Amino acid sequence: MTRNRQIAVIGAGLMGHGIALTMARAGNFVTITDPIAAAREAALARISESLALLGDSPVQIAKTLKKIEIVDSVAGAVSQAEAVFEAVPEKMALKQAVFAEVEVHAPESCILASNTSVMPITEIMSGLRLRGRALGTHWWNPPHIVPLVEVIRTEWTDETVMAAMVGLLAEAGKQPVRVEKDIPGFIGNRLQHALWREAISLVERGICDAAAVDTVVKASFGRRLAVLGPLETADMVGTDLTLDIHDNVLADIENSPAPSPYLRDLVASGRLGFKTGQGFYAWDEAEKTALRAKVARHLLSLRAMLEG
Repeated sequence: MTRNRQIAVIGAGLMGHGIALTMARAGNFVTITDPIAAAREAALARISESLALLGDSPVQIAKTLKKIEIVDSVAGAVSQAEAVFEAVPEKMALKQAVFAEVEVHAPESCILASNTSVMPITEIMSGLRLRGRALGTHWWNPPHIVPLVEVIRTEWTDETVMAAMVGLLAEAGKQPVRVEKDIPGFIGNRLQHALWREAISLVERGICDAAAVDTVVKASFGRRLAVLGPLETADMVGTDLTLDIHDNVLADIENSPAPSPYLRDLVASGRLGFKTGQGFYAWDEAEKTALRAKVARHLLSLRAMLEG
C-alpha cells in the first residue's frame, strides 16, 4: 500500500475522529460518516483541535483537513475505500448492521476493520459474505496520541489482509501488534484488567486504600513500563528470580473468575467514577478536568521523548 489511498471511517466520535486524523495526517484521503448529524458537523472542528494539541501548525492543520471529507451516508463514505475503520458504539447488533451495509457498497478488495476494545471480532464479522478481508483493530484512547493498535485475526482473516493492515498502520506512524487469536480483551486489556483485579482486591481486603494502590503503581514499576515491558523485566532480573517470586506470591494473588463484589457494590450504589462524581475517589469538575489535562500532557511529552 502507498500513501494517498482512500480510507473510510464510520463514526465521528472520540475514537473515529482520532483514527481519521491519524490516517489523513499520514497523507491519506479520508471520508468520515456518522448517523448523527451533530457529530458530522462537529467532526472537522474536533479534528482541528486535536491536531493543535499534537503541536501542528495552522498550515499543517489546513493541509490535513484538506484530506478529509465528511459525508452523510455509509455508501458515500466507502464506495471507493481501500480500508474501512468502523468506530461506532460498543453494541454488537449495531456493529454487525454497519458491516452488512458496508459490504454492500465497498469494493470487494477493501479491508474491513472493527475498532473495539473487548468485543469478539469473529462474532462481529460472522455475517459477512467475504469474511477473509475482515479483522479487528483495537486503537487505544486517545487514538491519535497512543501509538499502539492491536490487529486481531479472526478464524477467516487472510494473511495478506493482516499484513496489509499492519503495513498501513505502521506507515501512519502507529505501532501495530498482531493478535493471532481472537480472545476476549486481546492482549492489552487482558494485562490491564489482571492488574485492576488485584488492585481492587487489595482495597477490598483492607490491605490498603485506593490512593495507596495508585501511588505504588505510579511511583514504582509504572515509571518504567513505557520503556521496559514485564517480560523484558523478567529477563533483566533473571527468570530464576521471577520463578522464586512466583512460587511465593502467586498463590495469594486474586484469581476469582468473577468481578469483585466490592466493584459490584460501587456500581449498584451509583458510584460510577467520573460519571457521578464518586467511585474509588470523590471527583468534582475541576479535579476531573485537571486529571484529563495531566494525562494528555504526559502522553504528549512521553511521545515526544520516545520519538525524539
